[in-house]
Amino acid sequence: MWLEFTVFVAACLILRPETMNSLQIDSSLTLLPVIHGSASYAVAVRRYLLEHRFDCIGIPLPASFRSAVLAGVEQLPIASAAVQVLPTFDGDESQDEEYEGGDGEEDAEKQLELVRTSKVATYVPIDPCQAVIAAIRFGIMDHTSLAFIGHESNVFEQEPSSVPDPFALGQTTIERFCAACLPGIPAPISPQRIDQIAFMAQRILELKAKYSSVVALCDLQDWPWLRDEITKGRLDPSRRVFEATEFLESALNYAVDPRTLLFLMGELPFITGLYEKARQTLDDDTSIVVDGIKELLVSTRQSYLADLGNRARKITPMLLSQCLKFIRNQTLLDRRFTPSFYTIARSSQQVLGDQYTTHLVEAAKNYPFDEPLPWPTLRMGIDQAYLPTEGVVRMVNLLPGSPSTWHSLELNRPPLKADKRKWKTRWNPYQQCSWPEEDTRIESFRNRVVERAQAMIGADLARTEKFTTSMMDGLDLRETLRHWYDGSLYVKVAPPSVSSLDATVMLFENEPDPQEYSWRATWFAEHEEESTLAFYSTPFQKELLGPGVAVSTYGGAMFLFPPRVIEDIWEDERLDFAVTLEQRLVAAACLHSQCRHIAVLSWSSPGLALKKIAKIFKKSLVHVPLSHFSDSTVLQLRTFHVLNGQHVRSYAAHFIRKA
Repeated sequence: MWLEFTVFVAACLILRPETMNSLQIDSSLTLLPVIHGSASYAVAVRRYLLEHRFDCIGIPLPASFRSAVLAGVEQLPIASAAVQVLPTFDGDESQDEEYEGGDGEEDAEKQLELVRTSKVATYVPIDPCQAVIAAIRFGIMDHTSLAFIGHESNVFEQEPSSVPDPFALGQTTIERFCAACLPGIPAPISPQRIDQIAFMAQRILELKAKYSSVVALCDLQDWPWLRDEITKGRLDPSRRVFEATEFLESALNYAVDPRTLLFLMGELPFITGLYEKARQTLDDDTSIVVDGIKELLVSTRQSYLADLGNRARKITPMLLSQCLKFIRNQTLLDRRFTPSFYTIARSSQQVLGDQYTTHLVEAAKNYPFDEPLPWPTLRMGIDQAYLPTEGVVRMVNLLPGSPSTWHSLELNRPPLKADKRKWKTRWNPYQQCSWPEEDTRIESFRNRVVERAQAMIGADLARTEKFTTSMMDGLDLRETLRHWYDGSLYVKVAPPSVSSLDATVMLFENEPDPQEYSWRATWFAEHEEESTLAFYSTPFQKELLGPGVAVSTYGGAMFLFPPRVIEDIWEDERLDFAVTLEQRLVAAACLHSQCRHIAVLSWSSPGLALKKIAKIFKKSLVHVPLSHFSDSTVLQLRTFHVLNGQHVRSYAAHFIRKA
């Protein structure tokens, strides 16, 4: 599995010095192969042009795209597209024969019908991370002549290609990189590609006769065959390839919907933005593709925390390190140096959760240079786009990068503001219930707190005695070592707890803000396995996730088990002496508890005010430190969902996601 990687890297590092001039055909002509859609290769091409001096740069694009591409490059760093809608295909008998025969005759007819009826457009993405666009940008700024040498055609057949990850250019040169790729470049098969290579060879020879120093860019897959075509000899006018210029109109400029830039750019829009910022500030951009992933994770953390607030889980440096390790391992399994967008999102989902991954996807699509352009706006998709004048058309990229594989990842996008307003108006305030899975989870946690509190009560009654015939509840090492001089053993005796607990108070914050936790309610049990619950939390109306689905965060809660019917503690006049939310919960627990002890889960031990309240009701508070439980567990328990009626439970799982 790793053999191809090893051979490629070794070839890049140990090639002999004479390969350094492999891009030069002669003293006046250089053939520079490129890989499209790569920031690393765009940086390498820009540096190569800076290190060498040329009178003319050959651009592997048709001449009909010249004015639109140059106009788009002038608008950089704002991304756009130069689009050329091809004339509708009219089938003839010879072309029908190509689709006939064999068992796939019906499929061939369907394919032919699809080609006849669908509109096709070719486009050039005006993307700063495209090597060809970087060369055009350099030529404009350096006042170097630009010649568009691509073949005009109204039919485009793209052969599948596979090229190494250009990230290796950070450790080697373009010459060595391209020389190492030579053994894996297949010969051209399609007639269109053969004609394009022949046409470009003729155009390059024409430029060579006109300029003293020419560099011609070409696709890495065409490089050896174009070089061979050029070195065959002189220009032969009889071999001139037919061009479809009389059938094609000039390309037009289109602005791109910012939400669909992900389908236009070779790199992630966020990475492209970092590359452009580094270019403007003259920072080092050799490793920005990899370092940008770290910056993407940190930037996502900021937006994630700002959006969820108290409901957000703690994204520690350790978690980010584990996520990066997950990304690295998955990238190596894919035999790549740089991870794909799917690898980043999938790794983030596994380590950091769905909510964080949703923010990561939104952050990755964010391109900072988003300004309106005086052109029509198109919406990109997977190999298609919506044009204002043509509707949905099939798109063919003239600068295609490495083949992409699309995967599905189940994530819920944040609801739109219009949807939230609609859901809020339809909310019935007299039908509210909880999500059963969360009820089961928090009841299980309550049992753990009760067991911990009972163990603390029993610990106060534990004693130590000298070993006689039984080990009792275990060896007491401290007392045994203290009497080491006489060789005696001492054991622990923990009498069974005679105290029971039927009231538990959970205080998740010290001194909670009453304005933040403005929703206060008392819920009764639906069955005998649930507790009577009284709580204060954030208002659920502010966080609607779906129709009849809202989310809130506990500030504090009181549980009575076995369940019983009580008066709403927030309207009970007997508890009006309590000043704070915490005091009212503790007072309600003391009032309705039938046991002497009450478990209190909080960060710090109960203060003097809470102890006085317990003393009034002749109760004793047993403090269980909240620090004994993991932060992630507490965070998940604090977040709960409110459903607008039991019928919502049938579809609520579609909108509920863990933080």
